[in-house]
Amino acid sequence: MAINLEKGQKINLEKGNGSKLMEFCVGVNWGAIMRPVQERSGFLGLGSKTVMKEMDVDVDLSCVMTDANGVLVDTLYSPLYNPQMFLARGLPVGKDWSADGSMYHTPDDVEGDKGGDDGLDNEVVQIDLSKVRSNITQIFFFLNIFSPKNLDFSGIPYVQVRMFEGTPQKVSTVFAQYDVAKESQFVGKNALILGKLYRRNGEWKFAAIGDAYDDRYDLRNTVARIIDNYAK
Repeated sequence: MAINLEKGQKINLEKGNGSKLMEFCVGVNWGAIMRPVQERSGFLGLGSKTVMKEMDVDVDLSCVMTDANGVLVDTLYSPLYNPQMFLARGLPVGKDWSADGSMYHTPDDVEGDKGGDDGLDNEVVQIDLSKVRSNITQIFFFLNIFSPKNLDFSGIPYVQVRMFEGTPQKVSTVFAQYDVAKESQFVGKNALILGKLYRRNGEWKFAAIGDAYDDRYDLRNTVARIIDNYAK
């Protein structure tokens, strides 16, 4: 049975059969939102009416990796971001693979599920902990709303994060999950630090953080926040 994560909870990456969870996915799922839209109607289109339409919602799942001193070692976020925005802040540009080949980020989903939940996660990071560089001791996962700019996490349908075995196209076994949509603290917040994988005495564990912020729809602010306040 999947672990329902709570804020601040720490778990061992140990499966029911006693083996360690080493190759798995971290995925986030969300739906499009319904918004009122004015459409022309009537004779010659001179009138108008209000209809409800599904609008795109772009949420980004990202990672930063640090060493034991909290120094940034690597990052993983969408390469669709303008590289100059990161270079201007002294940060690496977006990419799909971690430098050591241990983590892969699926393509950026800029819409969310339309027509209801399709049962698959919109963005997924695939992880093989056996390949993570020895100097990396913490891997932070976080979410940012990219668009629309007037949206917060409380207004996005069924936002959920989960750790599972399988592939982005097929979920085999869900190990742990975190239901973001039910948290009242996310009103007015567009950035969420989900949690971190951390290495302790040669073994990997996971800590659910669950802290939400208004980072002005700017992923760079969340990266800086993690490095300054969480990694050390």
